[in-house]
Amino acid sequence: MSEERRDHLNRKLRFGECQNSDGRYRYTYVDAFGKKRSVYSWRLDTTDPHPEGKRHDLSLREKEQKVAKDTYDHIAVNGGNYTVLELVERYLKLKTGVRQSTQIGYRTVINLLKKDPFGSLRIDKIRLSDAKIWLIKLQREDGKSYSSIHTIRGVLRPAFQMAEDDDLIRKNPFRFELATIIENDSEPREALTEKQMNDYLDYVRDDDYFSRYYDGIFILFNTGMRISEFCGLTVSDIDFDEHRINVERQLIRTSSGKYIVQAPKTHSGIRFIPMTFEVEQAFRRVISSRRRVKSEPAVGGCIGFLFLDKNGMPKLAMHWQKVMQRIREKYCHERLRTLPKITPHVCRHTFCTNMARKGMNPKMLQYIMGHADVGVTIPVPNSNTKNHSSTYRQEQSL
Repeated sequence: MSEERRDHLNRKLRFGECQNSDGRYRYTYVDAFGKKRSVYSWRLDTTDPHPEGKRHDLSLREKEQKVAKDTYDHIAVNGGNYTVLELVERYLKLKTGVRQSTQIGYRTVINLLKKDPFGSLRIDKIRLSDAKIWLIKLQREDGKSYSSIHTIRGVLRPAFQMAEDDDLIRKNPFRFELATIIENDSEPREALTEKQMNDYLDYVRDDDYFSRYYDGIFILFNTGMRISEFCGLTVSDIDFDEHRINVERQLIRTSSGKYIVQAPKTHSGIRFIPMTFEVEQAFRRVISSRRRVKSEPAVGGCIGFLFLDKNGMPKLAMHWQKVMQRIREKYCHERLRTLPKITPHVCRHTFCTNMARKGMNPKMLQYIMGHADVGVTIPVPNSNTKNHSSTYRQEQSL
């Protein structure tokens, strides 16, 4: 019969337990994959005092209980030894067929985790409080905006859910509402009043320099198109016979500078937008004054883009955003009055709000806006807005 093993205090040790010469206890076991593993502690039982100078930790027998429970529940040891970065990379391998813009967002998260110490932590060590503290740190110390953190958490949350589903961890530490821990510093989407819109458009039309952009901005305010859809329009998309705009693509440029066309943001984004007489006239002026180039730029098999830059390439969202910013700054300087921030998306928001105010059928407005859900389309009054304009439900798919 084998001799009973005892520790330095003459306590009987169980099967798999031993005490090293330095006083530390070790429990050795074989995991579900047949691999020999060990856990360590300076204390054998919960009643043992913590040795001076050693960090507080679970006792060996508490760790044994955890090993036994994980083995019974088929939870992988040490979270499969995945770090946060490795887990996210594994998760993103499953995200096939995503849009180029989505891939850019994924790469941003990966690059962040490569630089941040949080990315090198083992996933089974991440607790709920750890996840919250890290996101707070991103905002308060690293200066990340709420929308950026929302995007980051939007990748980590499903990645950790995958780890939970794969029995790598017991609980997803990112399963909480983001707004409960960090301040939403996003600027509200404020629609212009009809007077503000008309004053702004009149100013653009009458300005010696910016008048060249009047028709494009007028169309944005009166069609509600997403700016990427607007940039993707070609001459053949404007149907003057049927008095409608054919929206079936969006134009974007990748971080590497490549121009690409892809389907609109949602399936509902493929649609026909009816044109008023004024919008038709604006399009006619755009087409008649369209810049002539020796070689039409072709992107994804499409040619005849309505708006070209000085290099003969299709104009992008960034171009219109900068132009509108400069117009607003000049307007406020010359008129000595303020205007809300004006962007292509504000044009879209203003169109939707104005149509809702005028009583357009919600389902028709939903169709024109290209929303998948009518709940995104119907505006909600916001009493905190000075001009009493309506704001949308919090929804990224606008």
